[in-house]
Amino acid sequence: MNGILNVFKPKGITSHDVVDIARRIFGIKRIGHTGTLDPNATGVLVLCIGRATRISEYLLDLDKEYVGEIRLGLATDTQDELGKVLSRSSKRVSIDEIYRAFDSFKGKIDQVPPMYSALKHRGKKLYEIARKGGTIERKPREVEIYELKVLNIIEAEKIIFYTRCSKGTYIRTLCDDIGEFLGTYGYMSYLMRTGVGNFQIAESHSLEYLMDLDKRELKKTVHPMDTGLTHLNAIRIDDGFYRRLVNGAIIYLQEQDAKDYDINIPLRVYCNGSFIGIGRILEENMKSYLKMDKVLI
Repeated sequence: MNGILNVFKPKGITSHDVVDIARRIFGIKRIGHTGTLDPNATGVLVLCIGRATRISEYLLDLDKEYVGEIRLGLATDTQDELGKVLSRSSKRVSIDEIYRAFDSFKGKIDQVPPMYSALKHRGKKLYEIARKGGTIERKPREVEIYELKVLNIIEAEKIIFYTRCSKGTYIRTLCDDIGEFLGTYGYMSYLMRTGVGNFQIAESHSLEYLMDLDKRELKKTVHPMDTGLTHLNAIRIDDGFYRRLVNGAIIYLQEQDAKDYDINIPLRVYCNGSFIGIGRILEENMKSYLKMDKVLI
């Protein structure tokens, strides 16, 4: 079985726990996830099954969507509700101030990754260092907030919000930064991931639901590999080149066939009515050719 599974991760377990459970349900060891969700977060976790594990790197680039809650007035060491309270503030902020703060975080922003994260420093994960009381200087990274909307404000202390953002965005840190912008503190008190690329929470499957299915029904829950790659442009090659493509040979292209594609950018490759894999167009001696990066059939 090869393809992509849209799973709803429940609260209280790790993303790797979900992978382990899926391996037992499907009876397949070759399963991996495409972007960690914090243990206390819920929502969409996209799993790659079988040969689809070879495209997981491309799914990591997909935009993410979240609904979350900021609790103002407190800062924690983990930037969420599980952490130790570090600071308190009794400052009251107005609704207008909240909306202005949200507007200021739209677009490209620099974000310092949290210490409680899986990023590594000299082979050690940052959260392992943080749990021992250590701190490492982290360089800001550019991320992009495509959408950031206030959904509800409860007594000017809790802000329920929606965001769509680029890969690498830490929502916990976004909540902490918004609190700082408001002249107070803030931590993430709730988080649900509602979408990863075109995989939406409404179509996700709970682990309990999957456990009740037989093998034939389980197969129906798995999406074809190319459904996770719609952010890549597609190229269709004449059927006569099928054998050469699946054997990894390069295919020289006519100028008119190559002109619509950027050079050296991953593409979905189709031939003989099937998704073949991922390739890219390259140039040599003024000639364009298609080279396969990954053959997936």
